[in-house]
Amino acid sequence: MSDPTAVRPSRRIFIDKQSPRAYKAMVAAAETVRAVAAEAGLERDLVELVNIRVSQLNGCAFCLDRHTRAALNEGETPQRLTVLPAWRDTELFTARERAALAVAEVTTDPTDATAQEQAYQAAREVFGDDELSALIWVAITINSFNRVSILSKHPVRPGPKR
Repeated sequence: MSDPTAVRPSRRIFIDKQSPRAYKAMVAAAETVRAVAAEAGLERDLVELVNIRVSQLNGCAFCLDRHTRAALNEGETPQRLTVLPAWRDTELFTARERAALAVAEVTTDPTDATAQEQAYQAAREVFGDDELSALIWVAITINSFNRVSILSKHPVRPGPKR
């Protein structure tokens, strides 16, 4: 028997394709954020850790796939990526990475004012003003792309087997 209260899957539109001008503006903003991050001195692998952690929190399969591949291409290890959801419980991440991950988390869910203040203060100890600003922009940007992919239900296509 089928459940009459069950939600039926709807045909999703890819909002990036449906409204390409808006999406192109987002891409342009992301390119600017990437340049600002590089100019501020944020390491590309650190940026990818932030992209992955935010995408984990949001449950964005498409962005997780994309940024995990990018992190591996930047030299990130499978071990660190595997334990990233539990980064607080391991010594595999540097103080700088830990501060960045905490900022990424409070940017994604800013509702806990105490956690937000703690993350911000820890970040101030290891990041300069330009770095911290760029870091927050990175987290804001990936949050936006997560929303596009989640609501569009962008598919994750199988990659080559290793």
